[in-house]
Amino acid sequence: MYRYIFLDLDGTLTDSKEGILNSLRYAFEKLGKAAPGEDTLIKFIGPPLQETFMELCGFTAEQAFAAVEMFRERYEPIGKFENAATPGMPELCGRLKEAGYVLALSSSKPEKLCVDICQRFGYTPSLSVIAGSPLHGDHTKADVIRDTFHRLNLSEADRPHILMVGDRKYDVLGAKECGVDCLGVEFFGYATPGELEEAGAVAVVRSAAELEQFILAH
Repeated sequence: MYRYIFLDLDGTLTDSKEGILNSLRYAFEKLGKAAPGEDTLIKFIGPPLQETFMELCGFTAEQAFAAVEMFRERYEPIGKFENAATPGMPELCGRLKEAGYVLALSSSKPEKLCVDICQRFGYTPSLSVIAGSPLHGDHTKADVIRDTFHRLNLSEADRPHILMVGDRKYDVLGAKECGVDCLGVEFFGYATPGELEEAGAVAVVRSAAELEQFILAH
């Protein structure tokens, strides 16, 4: 039975599309570059930003670092709140905590922003740990999961009782690297078709109600 639920943020607890895309467009404009179309920009939601600028835009590490700085220039004061809680998820987190589950946030987003967003959208009371990346430098999903694991003082015997919940392959692969299961969620369609299944998610759900049913049954 799962007892520890590690939750991703963007695309899982919140629909962060508007703030991220607006801040990406701002970054490209500040860098004097044409922004890609929305189909490409959506791929930035989930994985570490610097890596994504390099993979999708062909930026060097130095260019990608500058792009992330420009992104954060708008995202930190404005974009982080151009966001909305996933329907049903704040209530579900509250019920799971009341039922005895230990919930934690595991996000590659800078931890300071995670704290602000969780507070704004009502998740903080349900979370025992809010784990994210340092302000300057993105952790991989596996790094964040390991950090969450240690901050909850878990042991090797607890690994079978941990479930990562996320909306991109990076969540699944990071969980696999850490020896824990990952449940995929397709709340907003940010993953490409079949992405979560191909990465090895134990299952894929499409609503908070389906997520609750899975957790309670396993």
